[in-house]
Amino acid sequence: MWLVTLADLALLLVGFLVLVQATGTERRPALLNGLRAQFGSSKSLVDQAMRLPPEPPPAMPVAAAALRFAPGSATPVDPDVLFVPWAHEALADPRVRLSVVGATDGSAADVDPVTHSAVVLAADRARAAAALIGPAAVDRLILSTAAKPGQRIAMVTLVFAGEPSRRHQ
Repeated sequence: MWLVTLADLALLLVGFLVLVQATGTERRPALLNGLRAQFGSSKSLVDQAMRLPPEPPPAMPVAAAALRFAPGSATPVDPDVLFVPWAHEALADPRVRLSVVGATDGSAADVDPVTHSAVVLAADRARAAAALIGPAAVDRLILSTAAKPGQRIAMVTLVFAGEPSRRHQ
């Protein structure tokens, strides 16, 4: 009868780590595929998960502007005339992005008139702010909705995202 002790398990672990390190980077995918097959893992699911783009690094907020809305409306109320020039000037720098977060106040009146959904109205408010900014840099706009009710706004935040060549590494 075999006694498996903590020391035996530690030696097995060390042996496994030595095996993984001894396998060159050229043969490592074959080793991983063999381990996946032995443990019944689906290769296609793992490969699909590995192909997903990496999460972007967190961006640092620098400045913000807000657009206000009437209850139940996705049309800005008296937008600041300096809002669009501010956004275009900010997007002239390739290191920044604009994060647009649409929000509702949580009241029964502040919902989308067609779907009666506050989330849909918040998304429409974020899209309305993005439409005002225009197609200046659509690949650098991040649209989202607020998780909790707050004010009837679309908050546009200028965030420093880093050098474009370093963002995708």
